[in-house]
Amino acid sequence: MVNIEALINPRVYDRETLLEFAEALTDRAPEIERDMARLALAPADRVVIADIFRAMHNIKGDAAMCKVEMAAQIAHPIESLLTRLRSGELRYSRMMGEVILLAVDRLELAIEALVAKKPLSHLKLVELVEGLDILSQAQQAELDHLAAQVIQTVTGFRPQGMLKTAASKLPEKSVVQKQVVPDLQFFRSLALQFETRSSLFQGRTERILALAIETNQVAGSPVDATQLEAAIYMHDVGMMFLPEPLWLKTGKLSVADRQALQTHCGFGAGLLARMTGWQAAAEMVQQHHEMPDGAGYPDGTRGDKICAGAKILAIVDAFEAVTLKHSARKHKISVLRAIAEVNACDKQFAPEWIEPFNTVVRRMLEQ
Repeated sequence: MVNIEALINPRVYDRETLLEFAEALTDRAPEIERDMARLALAPADRVVIADIFRAMHNIKGDAAMCKVEMAAQIAHPIESLLTRLRSGELRYSRMMGEVILLAVDRLELAIEALVAKKPLSHLKLVELVEGLDILSQAQQAELDHLAAQVIQTVTGFRPQGMLKTAASKLPEKSVVQKQVVPDLQFFRSLALQFETRSSLFQGRTERILALAIETNQVAGSPVDATQLEAAIYMHDVGMMFLPEPLWLKTGKLSVADRQALQTHCGFGAGLLARMTGWQAAAEMVQQHHEMPDGAGYPDGTRGDKICAGAKILAIVDAFEAVTLKHSARKHKISVLRAIAEVNACDKQFAPEWIEPFNTVVRRMLEQ
């Protein structure tokens, strides 16, 4: 039976053991994601299924030992589902895999929120666990239908038969026609140079540009498209002024690392501000990590003082960051899981831009 209170308002018995569980989960979640990618290629591989089962069983055991009841409740029905998969009672399907990965994503977000002493109600953990519980007892014939229901209930998005990956090429119509402007060509060349620093970055400029321009169009184009394009090209160029090992690091960042990374906005914005005609783009780059509640950086700018272009850039950049995180785990996250993770963190974004962005993503899923 689902303990609703433990999912909505989980009790922290010991903060030290919670941190221990969070650290263990940081290691185990990527293992599960990598093994789920292996299982998708070989759905009947009992060794891979056993590896995933063991990892989930360990998460459940860690949760019990550290008294993190919320995590144990999420892990339990997944473990039950994997038990039936391991015995041969059920066959793996892509939709089943998507639900398992979505549940692991939500568990990671929930633990992050718990450690940061933030609310969990927006993560829809009750609906997730109730859906997983039903799924763990389902027959093969109804498995995909029930899995799709869980996904839609938790994320608000209807999964399609074939779930695209977030690294998929976006529609060409989303990208503004390249203007014959020397400055824009220069900015674009810098962005493409940034892409060469890691194989994970390949194609990111076009993906972010397409999402930003189409999101702006859905909202009625309140942001100048040319300035927005320049900001897209330049928003991360400042990273190249920092030590490469720092911004290519995929593991946990120290406080000093974070402070150093937060200076990158000023470098890109400073370059734009020193060039005639790009002040609006400079403001977007300077503010693209600011948050409505003032918790962002570098200046702690709040609410309406953050320009609209920066608000768009914050969302599309976060979407790309989610895909980068999972790519580093050797797994291409689906569009649906990526957008679900962004929406679960919606408090850090301007609410008036979330729905236009979601509209763009829905179009991607439907095409």
